[in-house]
Amino acid sequence: MQKNSVPSVSVTYARNGSSTTANELGMRVMQERAYEKRGEQYLLIKSPPASGKSRALMFIALDKLHNQGLRQAIIVVPEKSIGSSFADEPLSKFGFWADWKVEPRWNLCNSPGTDGGKVNSVGAFLESSDGVLVCTHATFRFAVERFGVEAFDDRLIAIDEFHHVSANPDNKLGGHLGSFMARDRAHIVAMTGSYFRGDAEAVLMPTDEAKFETVTYTYYEQLNGYEHLKNLDIGYFFYNGPYVDDILRVLDAGQKTILHIPNVNARESTKDKHREVEHILDALGEWQGTDPVTGFQLVKVPDGRVLRIADLVDDEGPRRDRVSAALKDPAQKMNRDHVDIIIALGMAKEGFDWIWCEHALTVGYRASLTEVVQIIGRATRDAPGKVTARFTNLIAEPDASEGAVTEAVNDTLKAIAASLLMEQVLAPRFEFKPKTVASTAEPGFDYGEAGYDPTKCNVGFNPTSGKFQIEIKGLAEPKSEFAQRVCTQDLNEVITAFVQDKTTIERGLFDSEMVPEELTQVRMGKIVKDRYPQLDDHDQEAVRQHAVAALNLTQKAKELALSGNDPERTGNTALIDGVRKFMNVRNLDIDLIDRINPFGEAYAILAKTMSEESLKRVAAVISAKKVNLTPEEARDLAKRALKFKQERGRLPSITSMDAWEKRMAEGVAFLARMKAEAANG
Repeated sequence: MQKNSVPSVSVTYARNGSSTTANELGMRVMQERAYEKRGEQYLLIKSPPASGKSRALMFIALDKLHNQGLRQAIIVVPEKSIGSSFADEPLSKFGFWADWKVEPRWNLCNSPGTDGGKVNSVGAFLESSDGVLVCTHATFRFAVERFGVEAFDDRLIAIDEFHHVSANPDNKLGGHLGSFMARDRAHIVAMTGSYFRGDAEAVLMPTDEAKFETVTYTYYEQLNGYEHLKNLDIGYFFYNGPYVDDILRVLDAGQKTILHIPNVNARESTKDKHREVEHILDALGEWQGTDPVTGFQLVKVPDGRVLRIADLVDDEGPRRDRVSAALKDPAQKMNRDHVDIIIALGMAKEGFDWIWCEHALTVGYRASLTEVVQIIGRATRDAPGKVTARFTNLIAEPDASEGAVTEAVNDTLKAIAASLLMEQVLAPRFEFKPKTVASTAEPGFDYGEAGYDPTKCNVGFNPTSGKFQIEIKGLAEPKSEFAQRVCTQDLNEVITAFVQDKTTIERGLFDSEMVPEELTQVRMGKIVKDRYPQLDDHDQEAVRQHAVAALNLTQKAKELALSGNDPERTGNTALIDGVRKFMNVRNLDIDLIDRINPFGEAYAILAKTMSEESLKRVAAVISAKKVNLTPEEARDLAKRALKFKQERGRLPSITSMDAWEKRMAEGVAFLARMKAEAANG
């Protein structure tokens, strides 16, 4: 019997309404926060879907055009459909001092012309006295190649969905951005809901990233401030055989759903995407025909309701265009009954706005963590009557008869990585401080039932900002301004790189001999060093400790929260309760946190969702390619062994009963053998 889906994380929010409340200028919290930084030349806005990034950009751009002397604003979006987010807005109606207007001929996302013709339009715009142009990333890249970087001097360039940029030299948009920053004559506003890439490439070079002022608005702030949406579940579901045979185990016809079927080249695909859609429709009920106006498929389900299903998989141009246009109809945006289920393949992801979506259901692991985050964002919009939202990832269990067992294992690991990342993204923000005798309570923080006692309690929670203040003994504090920024704003990016590292997650899940410090100190240390080479050893260690603390505290909190088995848990979140349980101990220290395997709870959930046979098969595949120490890992272990000697007056012993001490000693011995072999030729 197939096991059911088990949520890897389930979060409950307070619904305090703060994220939808506007100030006297018509700005919501995130927009006001961004507008306060409007004078910055380089501004990076990291904020989740539906938080109002498009309108925040409008406020900032208008100020730059009217008050900061910039000549024009160019809005760059990844695809034409997102261009509609920057259509005219009567901002003065809500209290702002100007309206947002884009002349129809300068919204190139609405033009049917080729990119070549649109590049000419960009040139004409640069010569005009008009203020705003909207175009795609592709059109902008071609325009920069045609007219040169200098043609954009004294202009604002706003890049939406900024995670499309990469520091890789082969990424043309990233290359152009580097050229703009080297010339230093344009202003840049970058906006994204996921400041990381699915391919683990850096979005910006560290030297360029340091030039940006960052505005961060977290998922926790966004969802905690909603009026309606209260619960969010994220989990994965393993199935055997064709997914279409198991689809109704997780597809609830009573929930507004976006279903993404797998790419035809994916392992989960049956290689006939149209037949897959037909099979899904047949599984749901009895087909009643097609709506002549919208093109939606009509299916009568067993309880007598007729579902309206939008098929975006259909390749036939006019049919799909009619369905797509019906989904975008502004007159139907607030009509909950307009459509019930959307079936898509490559569409309805980034920038797609359907506030009624309650369930984002994805078959197979999509291309990247970024894509998963974007898909989840389709379900996290607030809407009247919408109390619960969820994301489910269907993954095929490794099959003994498969030739591509390794591919199946990789998909499993990626799904777990996505889950771990989303747990971090959805959690409140941690604010870590070294624990000292003089520690005092900070005004506004709630220290729980025990009250605040530095000898007993290490945690305080600010329900307004959604921040935990946590004291940790032995914690290294960042010294440089850049390291401080990383520790307060960018830990999720560090954690993303960590959970995307295949060796890290494989060993953390399936290597029974693995010592947790190998992950928390050695692997995380390498990731921080590679990501921030400009930081000195102290600041690299501070970033490492903060990242490990954020990841492991979330994992332990999840374990404790889920162990309560209380579906009606009240208060802010079960996750917060879990943090309190874990923190309300004496002498919480960084060594204790380093001794936690970040993937321990993920394995426990995996064991509940995957059959025992498949779990053994996955473990066998990973064990077969187990590797010994690398020279770089050995050098890191030897470095930590030296610190051990400084603290204890002796080197680590290879016969020690302490697994971490023994591993450090093995690193020293490995280096000694390397030197001896090199000396002997």
